[in-house]
Amino acid sequence: MSSKQPNIVMLMTDQQRWDTLGCYGNEIIETVNLDALAAEGTVFDHAYTPSPSCIPARASLLTGLDPWHTGLLGMGAGQGPMETGFAHTLPGVLSDAGYHTQGIGKMHFYPQRSLNGFHHTLLDESGRVEDPQFVSDYREWFDRHKTGPYDFVDHGIHWNSWMARPYHAPEYLHPTNWTVNESIAFIKRRDPRKPFFLKTSFARPHSPYDAPPVYFDLYDRKQLAEPFIGDWAHMHNKPEDAVSPTAWRGVRKPEEIRRARAGYYGLIHHIDHQMGRLIQCLQREGLYENTMIVFLSDHGDMLGDHNLWRKTYAYEGSAHIPMIVKLPRSYGRTEARVSKPVAIQDVMPTILDIAGVDIPGALDGSSMRGLMQGQGTASANWREFVHGEHCACYSDEQEMHYLTDGRTKYIWFPRMNSEQLFDLEADPGECRDLTRQQEEQQRLQQWRRRLIDILAERNAGLTDGVNLINQAGKPPIVSPHYKARVKAGR
Repeated sequence: MSSKQPNIVMLMTDQQRWDTLGCYGNEIIETVNLDALAAEGTVFDHAYTPSPSCIPARASLLTGLDPWHTGLLGMGAGQGPMETGFAHTLPGVLSDAGYHTQGIGKMHFYPQRSLNGFHHTLLDESGRVEDPQFVSDYREWFDRHKTGPYDFVDHGIHWNSWMARPYHAPEYLHPTNWTVNESIAFIKRRDPRKPFFLKTSFARPHSPYDAPPVYFDLYDRKQLAEPFIGDWAHMHNKPEDAVSPTAWRGVRKPEEIRRARAGYYGLIHHIDHQMGRLIQCLQREGLYENTMIVFLSDHGDMLGDHNLWRKTYAYEGSAHIPMIVKLPRSYGRTEARVSKPVAIQDVMPTILDIAGVDIPGALDGSSMRGLMQGQGTASANWREFVHGEHCACYSDEQEMHYLTDGRTKYIWFPRMNSEQLFDLEADPGECRDLTRQQEEQQRLQQWRRRLIDILAERNAGLTDGVNLINQAGKPPIVSPHYKARVKAGR
């Protein structure tokens, strides 16, 4: 492959909501570098995760497949770990096509040193130790460079907590800085005769909400938006669920919610500054013009919306993600914004399309190139809506399937046998459930029918082709593709 082939940089954050960038209308947070990238590229207004938690979302990104076909429908309940054995992976296809491929930061693979097609990885696994004697590259580096007798988790906040405080160590030791430092080092020591694919995968703004003090304090002084609380959110008010420092739901004090949001916003501001360093490096090295840059997150964070925390939910804070794509300059000016519904599994075929590499025929995702370049046929033939799902993780009330086109959202809770319907144009915070409104019954039936048609193809007992079937008390559904793939990978 010629060195003139475009380089590809994927900038990925962990658990970042779609509405936390200036280019998505947030007037409080400062994301200058990402907003500048958006001004040069395309902003996808309705980008969604196919499964709003780390492992299944990242598996779809890695493979271009829906969760049913990766075999990962969530976290837990027989759905993981990610394992290996995928027929095709994005870094693997690019490596085979002559790219020098490198993954830096959070990969969430299993075994943890699996490459899944990368030539090399440098890992920050946020404290996960899933292999005997595994120590992440970040933690080894932290221990070598720290200035006192403290550990990288001595701030006292759990990896899934709603609690927040400023980072306890010098800023240069923060994992966000390390991730960019290693990315810049790769760019300088890569094989110069090959195009490269670099995945820079941040472990934040996923909790702990531990922004360095300068960023934390900035947002702690600001007036931040209050959480959305729906007319249905009382179902998540149970006091017994709220007492844990890792509670996934429950009513918290206003100052606790505001502090969490200050830490979360501060982490994103910090990431934006560090991304700016990486972009400046590309420019200094003369690589920027011929580099495709993809920015996205795996899923969002509820941040107290509807008395919920973390992810795995179908709601906008959890399922709606930011996505920005800047093509190499030689591709010309692209559409500033795309309103068609896109999903994480569309990223792999898009990158391969731009790289001029054959796209494997078995992918569920589609190339977004035509949407970005304003091709009318691509827009006319694009999907009408996206489908997402997650198995029960914290409780039966969580298991869900959702459909959305960015204007309407339909959610089905199989183990509760209940539904929700939201008009996202009139009610972007999903505060008014329309399922009981008589004038919305036709719309409700239309979206329910769409989900029945999708699930009927699985023949997994979720529908009889006419109705959705209550799953209360039944064993969790495990995709047959999971066991088949894991067996193939061993």
